[in-house]
Amino acid sequence: MAHSDTLSARWTRLRNRVAARRATWSRPATAFVYQPEPRSIGSFARGRQLVAGNFLFSGHLLQKPDTCIWDLDPPDAAFADALHGFAWLDDLAAVGDPPARARAQEWVWTWLDRFGTGRGPGWTPDLTGRRLIRWINHAPFLLGGRGSEHSSDFYKSLAQQTIFLGRRFRASRPGLPRFEALTGLLYAALSLEGMEAHIDPAVRWLARECDSQIDADGGIATRNPEELLDVFALLTWASVALSESRRAASRSHWSAIERIAPTLRTLRHADGALARFHGGGRGLEGRLDNALANSGVKGRKPDGLSMGYARLNAGRTSIVIDAAPPPSGKASANGHASTLAFELTSGRRPLIVNCGSGMSFGRQWRRAGRATPSHSTLVLAGQSSARLGKAPHRADWLIDGPSHVPVTVSQASDGMRFEGGHDGYVRSHGLTHARTLELTFDGRGVAGEDMLLTLNASDKRRFDKAMDAVTLQGIPFDIRFHLHPDVDASLDMGGAAVSMALKSGEIWIFRTDGKATLALEPSVYLEKNRLKPRATKQIVLSGRVMEYATRTRWSLAKAQDTPIGIRDLKQDVLEPVTEDD
Repeated sequence: MAHSDTLSARWTRLRNRVAARRATWSRPATAFVYQPEPRSIGSFARGRQLVAGNFLFSGHLLQKPDTCIWDLDPPDAAFADALHGFAWLDDLAAVGDPPARARAQEWVWTWLDRFGTGRGPGWTPDLTGRRLIRWINHAPFLLGGRGSEHSSDFYKSLAQQTIFLGRRFRASRPGLPRFEALTGLLYAALSLEGMEAHIDPAVRWLARECDSQIDADGGIATRNPEELLDVFALLTWASVALSESRRAASRSHWSAIERIAPTLRTLRHADGALARFHGGGRGLEGRLDNALANSGVKGRKPDGLSMGYARLNAGRTSIVIDAAPPPSGKASANGHASTLAFELTSGRRPLIVNCGSGMSFGRQWRRAGRATPSHSTLVLAGQSSARLGKAPHRADWLIDGPSHVPVTVSQASDGMRFEGGHDGYVRSHGLTHARTLELTFDGRGVAGEDMLLTLNASDKRRFDKAMDAVTLQGIPFDIRFHLHPDVDASLDMGGAAVSMALKSGEIWIFRTDGKATLALEPSVYLEKNRLKPRATKQIVLSGRVMEYATRTRWSLAKAQDTPIGIRDLKQDVLEPVTEDD
């Protein structure tokens, strides 16, 4: 199977190259008949780094001042994809000064010279769609001060890429890559003279993908919140572009937007960022708010699950919990063993987090980030609640994960209550992990309880067998609470509590019932826009299961002298990128 997958991938690349060459033989004379307003958001700080010659993509930094971006030697395929997708144009446009414009113009027209004839790795449907969106969005920025010959080459390439995309978008993978390809095709078909024939096919296929890839609750199979945001942003851009061209999005297209928007609101923390689960990050700053504003959809999800996540929020505090089985099959290729893990944010400051995706730091970090110990939940016997497949073509898939995850969200006497459980450790140890979280109405306190239980006679037999294997010494467990790197944590009260100070000035105190050993240990925080993992700490409650039912209680509360409202005025500054980062 692995061999046939390789042959299939090679055949796809060959067909892409042939289609790209054929597309560049055409000589359409085009101009803009309509140009969408730029919707994509860039980073001023990253734009300044690009102008300075610091190229940070896919976890790699190349410091090459006064170097053309196409003279770089990409360290891996992900780096090359980031270059050819041109999302970095958003960052240069965010700077917008003459040096940034000069870089953008030089790099676009150099791409035309070197790759515009159908060569290079950038001629895939998803990268072409991503590139078309940026070129069209930032056309005034790129064409300013350029002569008619340069403009003619630019328009000609746009049309040729559109023709290629019209022939090859079906070869893109279902999900985000195909949404990128189709949105780019629609953008170009609406914008360019002579490309109108591609509008109806793009609209029909977008409707088809919305029906097949967006479920009834507004979720996607990967359960990756950031990927859902990317899909949502593309759909809203396409919808707005159609509306501005006096066309209507299909019912399926608009219905998908209406389903996704409330789900994303559930997945958003108090600081406006997304919860970090199943390979997703916090999302580009401002992108979620911008996409929700563009959609015009105001609704929220009622109490319950959204894409398998539960949310508790009160006062300035938000908690998002992974409350469903992990993704399965192909959709689990970037999935994490994170069932019943949670993240907590207070105001603008993350407090409890998951380590995140280590994808940009190499295979070992990616694998470590997916394991249960990298999440804020219970770990039994050092094992993950779901495991990675062993077959070569399924080595990245999750297998043997929880299949039964009962969940209830209800009102407690003084706040909101989450109750959930999963059977990820039943097969190996006969134990079900059950977790209860209660958030007070003022958002100042969380009461938690983690239990390991045998639920029936079969489970008890498995547990007895597991105990025999450790000569009745007990089965070790750890309950982990990973802290954000900006949290200053220290043991307090003679080691009976942990005091945590946020940059806002808030103080939170963690306590336990004393049945488990409390420790403060090293941890890491994995961010894709940094070169290395960030050092941080984690609270760990350790114990051993000796009986058919083991219960551990803990609490997390603001210190009494922490006011209800704090003016959090401290600005987060993005430091210059260096090799020592």
